[in-house]
Amino acid sequence: MAMSGLASVASHPGTYALVCRPSCEAEIPVGRLGVLPVRYGFYVYVGSAFGPGGVRARVARHVNHGLSRHWHVDYLWPVFRIGEIWYSHDPMRREHEWVRILRHAMGCSVPLRRFGASDCRCEAHLAFFEQLPSFGAFRAQVHTTICDHHAVRRVTRLMRAPVATGQSTASR
Repeated sequence: MAMSGLASVASHPGTYALVCRPSCEAEIPVGRLGVLPVRYGFYVYVGSAFGPGGVRARVARHVNHGLSRHWHVDYLWPVFRIGEIWYSHDPMRREHEWVRILRHAMGCSVPLRRFGASDCRCEAHLAFFEQLPSFGAFRAQVHTTICDHHAVRRVTRLMRAPVATGQSTASR
């Protein structure tokens, strides 16, 4: 399923953050990590995309909720919806720096240790906030902390495109 808004994201490598909200409180089993206790608020997952198709392809996979569970973040999709995408086409892997910046933001906590961070030393690549984290403050902190960082952008229009079924959308 295509999502409007992703057209502005190029197919270049880079780093991204998915700003998500759960539809309900729940407990989600996440493989060997254990159980993620989900509460109302905002969750930010940070990842990188240096494979074929870059940031656009990786984010599209998350937005379209791939069937396979390849990454920890794939366990979230039965309960979570993506509201915003923050991204950069910086050629350097910046996910660990982004996580550190988020962790120092006021009101941030780690909902499940090692989530998304099984291959690095970060505490987790998933952060929880009771209030929506500020994109402007995050972007400013990125550029203050990392002087050679490329532009950080945001996609907020994530309306699902109608599914082509042969019916007009007016009849649904």
